[in-house]
Amino acid sequence: MTQHTTHRQHPIGSGFNAASTADDVLAGIDLSGRNAVITGGHVGLGLEMTRALSKAGAAVTVGTRDPGRAAAALAGIERVEVSQLDLLDPASIDAFVARYLDSGRPLHMLFNNAGIMAGPLVRDVRGYESHFATNHLGHFQLTLGLRPALRAARGARVVNTTSGAFRLSGIRWDDPHFTTGGYDGHLAYGQSKTANVLFAVELDRRWAGDGIRGYAAHPGVVLDTNLGPLRAAGDEPTPSMSADEQRAHGLIDESGRPVIDPDRGLKTPQQGASTMVFAATSPLLAGIGGVYLRDNEISPLDEVEPIRPGLITDVVPHAIDAESARRLWQLSAELLKA
Repeated sequence: MTQHTTHRQHPIGSGFNAASTADDVLAGIDLSGRNAVITGGHVGLGLEMTRALSKAGAAVTVGTRDPGRAAAALAGIERVEVSQLDLLDPASIDAFVARYLDSGRPLHMLFNNAGIMAGPLVRDVRGYESHFATNHLGHFQLTLGLRPALRAARGARVVNTTSGAFRLSGIRWDDPHFTTGGYDGHLAYGQSKTANVLFAVELDRRWAGDGIRGYAAHPGVVLDTNLGPLRAAGDEPTPSMSADEQRAHGLIDESGRPVIDPDRGLKTPQQGASTMVFAATSPLLAGIGGVYLRDNEISPLDEVEPIRPGLITDVVPHAIDAESARRLWQLSAELLKA
């Protein structure tokens, strides 16, 4: 691993913590005249991001597979528009990009937020595994397409919503799509979340000179979201854990209500959305990019690879390795052309 990557992974004393909300980190920040794109910005964490950014004055474009459902969920929030986007469909991504670029608006904040989690093996029409294709590759294509609008902002931030599950798996370089051997949806999810971090690292290296900085942010464990395995557009996803499993892990109480304990990483949607919003807006991050954040702070580096007991979400070496980040960018570009 290179010093270029690791020297940035030091807390900066943000003054916020695990219990801070999106409104907390935006206090005193005026986003009037700023434009944001949020994938999945109508449900769960994305909805809370949309609400908080709009409240601070930003105009938000929400990318969604189901525009009608999204419009209903976003009713009453100011300066929000909805645009069709299916991250598993390259043509849909290109069409979204074309519509945004045709608008002539600069893009100050891009939140690569939508995702699926721990589902059964599903492949897209290209044969690509759905977690890698949805959570990483679709966002990679989207971000590359929106680069002209990001550059036009003269100071833009790209925030990838990742997860502490990146500790479960690095990139399976020889078989990222699980074409041989068995399949494990949790490992597939973990690989895609590592990809989210590596993508931010390499984006920042490549694009910082254009004023475009990259970040990966872990929201914590938020049960009141729409995150789950891939289903048809408009369907509710199935939980990745049964109620008994969630109860055994201390995620819900005996009555089935989510346990809120921010210090253990168990958060409300308002708390969970805060770190992504912090990454996109905080002046404390001026001049800093290519980092992984959690609890509204740059995470310290944990040298223990890859797993320790409990909800430990500090970044580990495989997720920020500069050579792996370059290799993933090259692989992703090749997969888009295939």
